[in-house]
Amino acid sequence: MQWLALGFKDMARAPLLSTMHGLVLAGFGGFIALLAHDQFWLLVGYLSGFMVVAPVLATSLYAMSRAMERGEKVDFDLLVQTWTQWQMRLQHQPDSYWSLIRFGLLLGLAATGWVITSAALITLLAPSPIHTPVDFIRHVVLAKEGYLFELWIGLGGMMAVPVFASSVVSMPLLLDRRVTVLQAVLTSWKTVLTHPLQMTLWAFLIIGFCMLGIFSLFLGLILVIPMLGHGSWHAYRHLVDVSDLEERITEQGER
Repeated sequence: MQWLALGFKDMARAPLLSTMHGLVLAGFGGFIALLAHDQFWLLVGYLSGFMVVAPVLATSLYAMSRAMERGEKVDFDLLVQTWTQWQMRLQHQPDSYWSLIRFGLLLGLAATGWVITSAALITLLAPSPIHTPVDFIRHVVLAKEGYLFELWIGLGGMMAVPVFASSVVSMPLLLDRRVTVLQAVLTSWKTVLTHPLQMTLWAFLIIGFCMLGIFSLFLGLILVIPMLGHGSWHAYRHLVDVSDLEERITEQGER
């Protein structure tokens, strides 16, 4: 809860830039829902992809919290630099070049794998064809016979746990320190295994707030995304000891 409180405090210090992240994702979500309101698997793909890739999408929120923590200027130029220049200095950091892109692709593949697996499971075991969200609710969620919905939830949980463990502190670490993707993922797993109760609660808070944002016609995401993004930075700072890791070089060559 302290991480959420600190995240909300960061959001209040830069409300326009922070809520802009949530507004963009809320607008994108509303657009997808409008196009795919009767296409169940497209909606599942969007929701799954959003939850999995969210740590990458929040990168500039981590950068904002990092700058606030250091007393540096937080403005639109910082966001642009975060997405275009923070690791483009190949001559300085060849070992971590494009690490953000590589990690994002890995998370995207994980989301795609879940959608394909989910579609195969429902297609094979559902008593009737599933084409729309209403079909899914009627024939899977509210089905009187069988345990397809419970199996679907359990399978999703089994696939979500390793993804969460691999990504919960990886992106803030990649942004803040000069490490490789493998180092970041191993550090993230170590953090989860060292603090299982805290990380379990954090996972449920993230899921709960994201679902609240999505089911409020995506409007809630305008506040949920920046709060969780900033909060994730503080979770990383509280849980990961980075004293022996080299800081990432900024665009100006400063540390």
